Amino acid sequence: MNSRLAWYLVLLAGAALTTAFVALPARRPAQGTRHRAVRAPQAQPQLVARQFAFTEGPATDKAGNVFFTDQPNNKIWKYGTDGKLSVFLDKAGRANGLYFDAQGNLLACADEKNQLWSIDAQGRVTVLLHNVQGHRLNGPNDLWINPTTAGVYFTDPYYQRTYWTHTTPDPGLGGQKLYYLPKGQQQPLVADDQLQKPNGIIGTPDGRLLYVADMEANQTYRYQIGPQGQLTNRQLFVAQGSDGMTLDSEGNVYLTGDGVHVYTPAGELIEHIAIPEKWTGNVCFAGLNRNLLFITASEGIYTLPMRVTGAR
Repeated sequence: MNSRLAWYLVLLAGAALTTAFVALPARRPAQGTRHRAVRAPQAQPQLVARQFAFTEGPATDKAGNVFFTDQPNNKIWKYGTDGKLSVFLDKAGRANGLYFDAQGNLLACADEKNQLWSIDAQGRVTVLLHNVQGHRLNGPNDLWINPTTAGVYFTDPYYQRTYWTHTTPDPGLGGQKLYYLPKGQQQPLVADDQLQKPNGIIGTPDGRLLYVADMEANQTYRYQIGPQGQLTNRQLFVAQGSDGMTLDSEGNVYLTGDGVHVYTPAGELIEHIAIPEKWTGNVCFAGLNRNLLFITASEGIYTLPMRVTGAR
């Protein structure tokens, strides 16, 4: 362990002891409060296709194309700005959450072997992370890349998969945690070990705030991010978990599960976007102008024209 990593661990330990857990309860707008709708006038979710087993992990490239996963069928699909669907990668490591790095590589939570992957434009795979100090990860689920540090935050809950040969977590891992993989490092750091089942994750474009959902506790938390990627000042953002999440240009936070719930940065619920599916897994902004909400929902994928754009 180098000195930088040792310092980081000490700082995290200190933060854990001194952090105040401040609740920002979710609430509907107070009487008389007005918020502009986030969707375009009269816009409703439109079904694009319903040919999948379970869709997840949408991520948008620089051109506005969306890449998303059909995890049970082990594929990564592309939804182009021209509205066409195509398979980007077959045998995709049972990828779940996806996110593009600054170089245009697609990072994937590949839980077939509980790894983090980097996939280039030609579909060539580089394994970024195999394990944590020799212990098998539970199942990397969702991730976000800090634009300031280029480090990767990822959640690691345990959801039993039918394609695994093991049926219990690796006891040496010590639970379900939020991790941070600094740029160029081979091993991640524990960013938060006080979560029951971390899942959806997103950060702000300035690299200062991180939102993480705890599905087991049905909570979403907000952290401040330090200059070296360290997390401090964990706050309860809203009393709702989320499978996936995104942010818009006004700082609103989009949580998924029963459709899409939209919260202001203050934790005020301003809109619920109903989706006619059993479960809404994830969401992102897409299109040439990033004003199209792309929604992965069970067997289907949907789009919704928006007044706002995605946070960039």
